Parts: sequence; C-alpha cells; structure tokens
Amino acid sequence: MSDLGMKMDLPRPEMFDFHGVTMVHYFTDSWDKVQNFQARPDDILIATYPKAGTTWGSLILDLLYFGKTSPERQTSIPIYDRVPFLEIYIPSVKSGIDQAESLPTTPRIIKTHFPVQFVPKSFWEQNCKMVYVARNAKDNMVSYFHFDRMNMVQPDPGDWNSYFHRFMEGKLVFGSWYDHVNNWWKKKQTYSNIHYMFYEDMIEDTGREIDKLCFFLGLSPSAEEKNQIMYGVQFDNMKKNDMTNYSTFHVMDFKISTFMRKGEVGDWKNHFTVAQNEEFEEDYKKRMTDHTLQFRTEV
Repeated sequence: MSDLGMKMDLPRPEMFDFHGVTMVHYFTDSWDKVQNFQARPDDILIATYPKAGTTWGSLILDLLYFGKTSPERQTSIPIYDRVPFLEIYIPSVKSGIDQAESLPTTPRIIKTHFPVQFVPKSFWEQNCKMVYVARNAKDNMVSYFHFDRMNMVQPDPGDWNSYFHRFMEGKLVFGSWYDHVNNWWKKKQTYSNIHYMFYEDMIEDTGREIDKLCFFLGLSPSAEEKNQIMYGVQFDNMKKNDMTNYSTFHVMDFKISTFMRKGEVGDWKNHFTVAQNEEFEEDYKKRMTDHTLQFRTEV
C-alpha cells in the first residue's frame, strides 16, 4: 500500500530538460532505480501521455485479470495502488518503483507516462505486452490543463493561452504530445507486443475496444464478465467510485477541479478560440507527417 491517502502539502515543481524531454523531479528522482527495474515476461505496461485515458485503460486491465478472482480489490484498494505509477517519487511516500516491485499480483500491471525511449530496457528484453492509449491533441491539451490546475506535483499551468502555446512547444511534463504519440506508434512497427488504442474509439464503442484488447492479451472473458467490466468502466461509474476517482490521492485539490472531469470527445471546442484553432491546425499538419497515425477530434 502507498501512503498517498495522507494529506500532502507539496511545493509545485519547476520544469527542466531531462535527456531532451521536459520533466519535473517527482518523475526523475528515482531514474536509476526505474531504469534497472527487472520486468517479468508476464508484466503488462500501460503507457500514455498524461490525461489520455490512463486510468480508464488501467481499470479495464485490472478488471479483465482480477475482477472475477479478486473482487474485493475493487472496493478496498485504490487503482493507483493496484496499477502503480512506475516513475513517480514523492518523498515520504512509497515510490512507484517500490510499489511495482512489491505487487502481489500475477500479472503485474504497471503504468507509465514515459516517452518510449525512457521505458526500462528489461520490458523490451522480456518481450512484455504493452498497451498504449492515445487521445487527440486538442482534448488531451484541455484535460491536461485542468489536471495541472489541481495537481500539486505538476507545475502551475498559468493561463489557458500560455498553456496552449507551451503544449505546442512540447514544454509540458513528459514532453511533447507529438513526439510521445508518434514515437510509440513507430515502435509498434518493430515491436509487435504493443497494442495501440485510441481514446475516441473507446468512447465510441467500449465493448469493441475491450474485445480487441482481449484478443491482444489472449483473454476470453464470459459475456457476464464482460458486462460487469463494461459497467465498471463507464465514466460516470468511475467518477463516483472512490477507488478509481483519485479522491483519496491527496496531492490533488478537488476544490479546483476533479480528477475525472468530463471524459468526452470534443470538449476542446469549449476552450479553443477560432484563432487558436487555426494556429493549432496549421502547426499540427507540419508535425504529424506520418499519415498512418490518424486522430479524431469528434465522434
């Protein structure tokens, strides 16, 4: 168990360049230990750019593997303890790497926001299965903005317009969205054990996307199990569920914004001005040159 249920009064961190990626110390302080992590062949890594559907993917995986065999986990252990965050290190709180190493489950499901080049090498050596969830840049930016407003281990986001430009410059924690989604996509071409999912597809038809995920994982849940999972992973149910909504994770200020805010496609339209949208689209075309990777900004 972590101590993340304790109330924390943390100073907001400064961003700095770390091996070419914008980071904060909370995610680099345990770097050497994380890089030397010993993965097992049956470990499953869930990777995303922040606020792209990480918790959603984590819960789906956790329910697929343990929903039937260990139902008590669902009501007693927060998702951030069931699926530890590999690179997080908050002083006086158990680190993500320690949590991952002491996970009692088989398989171990571990989450990361690392760009693909930061993933510890043992995951590749052990040919671990990896699930990557990607979300369209506009909604991802909006979600990350609201998240940064309420999360004390993230830098203060400032106003929306400056945040909008920093996103395009890749000057947010875990670096450039463009690099993140593109480099994980490229890796998939040479490493077959990556299943690349899109948040928008999951919104459009959660059942279909769970079926594809099961095929990748070699799982075949019963119709009843699948229905239970579908119910558990509906956004409104996750938002109400204290084991998944991060209300017990006290580095976040829910008075500013909730961890789970809207969970929809297209909220960017409530934030982007017409001028911002034009500027964004022009820039996006220049950066997203691999036309095999396509995102939808509405469903």
